[in-house]
Amino acid sequence: HYMRIREIQVEDNLQIESVIKSTFIELRLPLTGTAYEDIETTRMFESYQEEKSIYFVIEEQGVIKGGGGVKLLTSLDESICELQKMYFSIDLRGKGYGKKLLSKCLEAARKMGYKYCYLETLSQLEKAISLYKQNGFENLEIPYGNTGHNSCGVWMLKTL
Repeated sequence: HYMRIREIQVEDNLQIESVIKSTFIELRLPLTGTAYEDIETTRMFESYQEEKSIYFVIEEQGVIKGGGGVKLLTSLDESICELQKMYFSIDLRGKGYGKKLLSKCLEAARKMGYKYCYLETLSQLEKAISLYKQNGFENLEIPYGNTGHNSCGVWMLKTL
């Protein structure tokens, strides 16, 4: 089976919303103060149409298995983007796609002129945190920006 990473299209919205939300249910993650309740989660294509934002999906034969993107970090200077909504369906995990998608997002961020990439995650997502650390993200003491994700207790930053 051939997996491809491509930019999101409007017809991917329902499938990627389902991937994101089912990950929260499966891992028993908090539903409030997280991406679970973001309005963007219900309209992902539309949420990444601004300049200097992009969202990629991982697709296998028309089925969306995961995704992740970057966007200007809310309320901070223009040089910082945020890695957002990186979620994979259970059968995609542990196969190296996280690394592939992460490097595609970081490369896109560099091309768009960002100097730093910020992310927020949940301490339960140990594999994700370890992936971020391996790729040069460092822990921060406090959150940046104003993401509204008050349930996320891990904040990281990488110089691009």
